[in-house]
Amino acid sequence: MKRHYNESTVISATELKMNLGKYLDMTKEKKEFVITKNNKKIARLTPYITEIEAYFTVRETAHDYVYGGKKVSYEEFIQIYENSSLRMEYINGEIYLLSSPSSFHQDVLAYLHILFSNYFKDKSCKVYLAPLDVHFYKKDIKEPDVMQPDITIACDYKTTIDENGRYMGTPAMVVEILSDGTRKKDMVDKLNTYMLSGVKEYWIVDIKYKNVYAYNFVDYSVDIMKSYSVGDTVVSFNFEDLKCKVEELFDSINK
Repeated sequence: MKRHYNESTVISATELKMNLGKYLDMTKEKKEFVITKNNKKIARLTPYITEIEAYFTVRETAHDYVYGGKKVSYEEFIQIYENSSLRMEYINGEIYLLSSPSSFHQDVLAYLHILFSNYFKDKSCKVYLAPLDVHFYKKDIKEPDVMQPDITIACDYKTTIDENGRYMGTPAMVVEILSDGTRKKDMVDKLNTYMLSGVKEYWIVDIKYKNVYAYNFVDYSVDIMKSYSVGDTVVSFNFEDLKCKVEELFDSINK
């Protein structure tokens, strides 16, 4: 007897044994099966995913997870990531694939990179552009999120770059440029991660509505949030004289 559970079809080990060829053919068509024995889930039959060798066709003692949508552990994410050429982020136990940015996104990113690079040129902080993996350890949560902010301002880089060149510190400031596909993630999930991991300042650049949202975090909570539109000037909460004219920022698109 087959049942559906969390978008997977549940079948017994006996049924799988008797109809293995049938279920392998169905798996090739991107169908998933949870295998049970004595009414307990013991394994998952899932399609092979190109470039993600860490995912096995039959996974013993499987729990509910999926590449891009269900929960995986931090260790599983690292195993998947190290065996893939894809760009991805790990947030709240879920894996998110990163698509190529639009030209609008890149125009805004280029403008901000020049702005920040000029400002921090003779200062003790360093400007990094995506893709750069940053491990964010949230307060009271053991497993970190791993994300690639569009811009990372690292003031602790001199003591937090490991022997492999990986940045393992906590940014003082991050910037994300929104797209339609990342709006919720950037404005809710990432905001929460940045806030709870000790980041001091977060700017969200909304190309679609030509707004910039600036957050100041104190003691792992939002202290101040300001919204800026065309005609306004974004002023940093933590870096004196760091400013960005919203109109010039969005005028940089396609110039």
